[in-house]
Amino acid sequence: MDAAFRIDPAVEADVPVILDLIRDLAEYEKLSDQVTATEADIARSLFGDPPRAEAVIARLDGDAIGFALFFHNYSTFLGRPGLYLEDLYVRPAFRGRGFGRRLLVHLARIAVDRGCGRFEWSVLDWTEPAIAAYRRAGATPLDDWTVYRLTGDALERLASEA
Repeated sequence: MDAAFRIDPAVEADVPVILDLIRDLAEYEKLSDQVTATEADIARSLFGDPPRAEAVIARLDGDAIGFALFFHNYSTFLGRPGLYLEDLYVRPAFRGRGFGRRLLVHLARIAVDRGCGRFEWSVLDWTEPAIAAYRRAGATPLDDWTVYRLTGDALERLASEA
């Protein structure tokens, strides 16, 4: 493993690079048209009062090569918090060298250190290299669960019901 590799907690000065990495991820996932986040949105989410999420930056020789953004959820069945990984991304030029795995290990340690009962995430079903890496790490898909999402007008309509 590269000696100059490290994982740092994000600080407010990292907001521009985090947004750049988010845009890179969206391009990779063919979802660039869905990125509406601004630097102010990211700063408010990560460093506002209260912060809504956390991020870590993967650096090689001081340069940001990837990131992970996560937050806590809660399991009523376990009676314990969980850690939810929203995004994990490593720039293409740095893939296949174990950096993504090291980000995953770092987050698993955070989950264990914080007493989380589980660590979970969603993955696009066509990202086979990511799926293979997650399976090698011991993760299992929840085939009997379907993710539902409300956004935009549908979210506003439901929220406006009396």
